[in-house]
Amino acid sequence: MKHLWLAAALVCIAHPLAAQTCTATVTAGAGSCSTAQFAASMTVNAVVQLTLSTTTTSLTAPGSADYDAGFVADAGPSATVQCNVTCRLQISAATASWSATATTSVPPRSKPCADLTWSTSAGGPFVGLTTSPATVQSVPATGGSAPVSLFYQTNYSWGADTPGNYSLTVVFTLAAP
Repeated sequence: MKHLWLAAALVCIAHPLAAQTCTATVTAGAGSCSTAQFAASMTVNAVVQLTLSTTTTSLTAPGSADYDAGFVADAGPSATVQCNVTCRLQISAATASWSATATTSVPPRSKPCADLTWSTSAGGPFVGLTTSPATVQSVPATGGSAPVSLFYQTNYSWGADTPGNYSLTVVFTLAAP
């Protein structure tokens, strides 16, 4: 019971906080008034943004000349990065092999993801995709980059690539330290 009385007494003598005020007498243009200062604080988090020109790329079906050349070239998406920290645009495959469905009685190939190669230049050099992210571009903390165009070459082999519908998920990642 003694503690209840003490708590009630403390509530009764507590005063609400009042705004800080300053009163000064100003005579003949002289005088001043200072109020207490306060501090403003905030947290700025790392912010990165990736914009892709498209989320799908239809690759050109190979013909006999493409099998002879060993590949078909296609334009991929362009990527624009904005960041307030140094970051890296990375590319990888979601799976080690393309998913495939048969279009004939011949089973489709288990086509490796490395058969899709990429470059930031139409003339290459081209690098095969893996499931580990590879850096496409490093971007300083300047707020953004110019769009980066990606180019694909899909590798084909007469003896290995059987008819079918093939698809591969390409993963773009922004990594910041």
